[in-house]
Amino acid sequence: MVSLLYGAGLRLNECLSLRVKDIDFSGCKLIVRHGKGNKDRVTLMPQRLKPVLIEHLEKIKAMHTHDLAKGLGEAPLPQALAGKYPKAGYSWAWQFVFPSTNCCQDLYTGRTVRYHVHEKTLQRAVKDATRRAGIAKPVGCHTFRHAFATHLLESGHNIRVVQELMGHKDVETTMRYTHVMNNSLAAVRSPADMLPG
Repeated sequence: MVSLLYGAGLRLNECLSLRVKDIDFSGCKLIVRHGKGNKDRVTLMPQRLKPVLIEHLEKIKAMHTHDLAKGLGEAPLPQALAGKYPKAGYSWAWQFVFPSTNCCQDLYTGRTVRYHVHEKTLQRAVKDATRRAGIAKPVGCHTFRHAFATHLLESGHNIRVVQELMGHKDVETTMRYTHVMNNSLAAVRSPADMLPG
């Protein structure tokens, strides 16, 4: 999950609410649905995560098949879709990529569903990893999204492309990442050093 926060520039809840149908393995893309401002966008799926995600989804599919055999296997759907397609929540495409280990009761329908991992679970994991690594600076899940944007800009990617990948409405929001870029002074030569002799 953390690899996707950094590698795709996802917000915490965007990562947790990814559905199987939102992953495009052939195009190495992720579709973020109902992101901030209730907007959809397309972002990168890191190539190096492709085999890891495929293996992960094989395990999740086995869990889903087991759930179906027990008369379970429903993932909660957005309310508008739940009314229109009442059985869609049982399909593989609508399952969460990072499902919870336990089923629970859906507050709206009263049915037993498998929701996604709770946000506190991932937040705790990041906090624990930060502590174990001896990092003194504050690190949270959103730190990885910031690093995604900053590292893309440092690599010379167009700010408009980064804006689109981040899902920012305004380029001014994306521009705030330029102030933390590693503008290394070691690579800059003084004009006085360029003078002959």
